[in-house]
Amino acid sequence: MSERRGAQTLEVAPEEAKLRLDRWFKRRFPELAFGHVAKWLRTGQVRVDGKRAKPGDRLRAGQTVRVPPFAASVPPPPPPIPEDEAAALRAMVLHRDARVISLNKPAGLAVQGGSKVRRHIDAMLDAVRFDAKERPLLVHRLDKDTSGVLLLARDARAAKALAASFKGRETEKIYWALVAGVPRPRQGHIDLPVAKRPGRGGEKMAVDREAGKRALTDYAVIDTAGRKVAWLALRPLTGRTHQLRVHMASLGTPILGDGKYGGQKAFLPGLPERLHLHARSIAIPHPDGGVLRVTAPLGGAMAEGWATLGFDAKRPNDPFADWLRARV
Repeated sequence: MSERRGAQTLEVAPEEAKLRLDRWFKRRFPELAFGHVAKWLRTGQVRVDGKRAKPGDRLRAGQTVRVPPFAASVPPPPPPIPEDEAAALRAMVLHRDARVISLNKPAGLAVQGGSKVRRHIDAMLDAVRFDAKERPLLVHRLDKDTSGVLLLARDARAAKALAASFKGRETEKIYWALVAGVPRPRQGHIDLPVAKRPGRGGEKMAVDREAGKRALTDYAVIDTAGRKVAWLALRPLTGRTHQLRVHMASLGTPILGDGKYGGQKAFLPGLPERLHLHARSIAIPHPDGGVLRVTAPLGGAMAEGWATLGFDAKRPNDPFADWLRARV
């Protein structure tokens, strides 16, 4: 199904300033192929402030862009969100203000869809739109099997500010993990580069001192169950794929349930066979100023491992998190 759209003259919004013109089209009209836009630009049909433009031209807030008429495909409306799933997503809200929402994502729920993933947070974001004009936007990711703090922006300008903070490493993230064994020393810093390992079986990373990208992690033991299991606080200083999982396995103490990197050592009798990794807290500059700090309690299935081992996951203070912060 398609509809004919007449010529439009649109104003560049403040949050779109400095975007390349071709990327502005991609954001405003994702259904348009690049070749279509490129032809418009070559033939002078697109005008910026009344003048011809090139794909790489940077836009300024307040400029006007003429968009020629075109036939746009109209996607079918998304299926309604089942009320029980909508209520469950709203129950995950840890923090909500005019610009930002944070969720306590449960383990096992994907953030985005894929070829074999039908149920995911991105498809249900209208359930936490509340009174906002715009649909919430994802600004970072958590692996499906990782629980904890997930941030959403409530408008495009907030999304841009939060994304810049993640990219500029202005964000402090602390994770909790249960690992097989007790690392030595009990507090330390890991500086091991990681790279994608070729082969079948899905995405897998590995320590690669020659071709890998630098990856930095601070860690500290919070508690132990004898010599079999340690409860760690982890602070990634870089954001490489599967960084914490690779680094813990490199110490010989893989995260419990992580057969991908820890093999059989990652599984202990009597404990749930799931990844025991939780995004405990985040501190990030708020789009309106100041610092947003959010802490996610352990819940649901993720809490079973801690409870089975007798760890007190409700302890009010975490001196090891303070120790990690002091290293920065």
